[in-house]
Amino acid sequence: MTSTDLPRSEVNIDWNNLGFSYIRTDYRYLAHWRDGAWQAGELTGDNVLHISEGSTALHYGQQCFEGLKAYRCKDGSINLFRADQNAARMSRSCERLLMPEVPAEMFIEACKQVVKANEHFIPPYGTGGSLYLRPFVIGVGDNIGVRSAPEFIFSVFAIPVGPYFKGGLVPTNFVTSMYDRAAPNGTGAAKVGGNYAASLLPGAEAKKRHFGDVIYLDPATHTKIEEVGSANFFAITKDGKKFVTPKSPSILPSITKYSLLHLAEKRMGLQVEEGDVYIDQLDQYGEAGACGTAAVVTPIGGIQNGDDFHVFYSETEVGPITRRLYDELVGIQYGDKDAPEGWIIKV
Repeated sequence: MTSTDLPRSEVNIDWNNLGFSYIRTDYRYLAHWRDGAWQAGELTGDNVLHISEGSTALHYGQQCFEGLKAYRCKDGSINLFRADQNAARMSRSCERLLMPEVPAEMFIEACKQVVKANEHFIPPYGTGGSLYLRPFVIGVGDNIGVRSAPEFIFSVFAIPVGPYFKGGLVPTNFVTSMYDRAAPNGTGAAKVGGNYAASLLPGAEAKKRHFGDVIYLDPATHTKIEEVGSANFFAITKDGKKFVTPKSPSILPSITKYSLLHLAEKRMGLQVEEGDVYIDQLDQYGEAGACGTAAVVTPIGGIQNGDDFHVFYSETEVGPITRRLYDELVGIQYGDKDAPEGWIIKV
């Protein structure tokens, strides 16, 4: 099937009260890798994968995924945000896990087909919602040994989503964890499921204590901030002049973070720095936030580290620089502000 003239279901969704949860949409893209090459992909209405019980994805975690969004603009057109960067990151993840890379052209075309086929599920402009795309690659086929799979599946599905954290752009508190998100020289920089499985327990414990999620420290010394749950961390120095974000080989390189780095420097005139952010030196920063495709920008009200609770700008109000960064980024995504070259693909 192609994305033109497909039968479509009726959509009855309360767009203003969308959360971040699975909603079945009409079509997804599916392609198989066999005999050393990707076969031609196609759209399918079946949301159930049929795979061998010996698939390496099930037993040895040979899989990776991505997350990106499509946005309805004021003029009715559709923006796909920085899909080329997601394609590049997925290729790096595939390389790390000995899986065949998905060519960027195939990745982007698959995303465009899924958006077109499910266009009626894109939340209307002005609701704050978007169409979240989940591309993934999994190792499948009859196998039981610890080795790369004989076959692979590449798929993309889509769901309409609202804010990842309830309440949208409101400060959230976080707590440091003694658990490690990833090991030094491990798979922290790849977007693989095992990293997220390891985060479930510390995340659940943080929520029991009424925090939004955990702050992961560097696995070697537990002295430096690395990630905020499944998002990247950033901070603004107290003088309001510098945008700072951690740098480490075990951090997943967030496309949202690098977009904010660009906007902070090029459009807001801030100094930008990727470097060490020590957990015992938080008093240097007047604002802080978490950022990622799902979370977009989540202001951090405070961080609990042992017995110390550090508040940044406010536990109830968003800092002015964080808000400007958010407004600039979201304005680009929804087509209300001019985008840097190459950031937007029209669907």
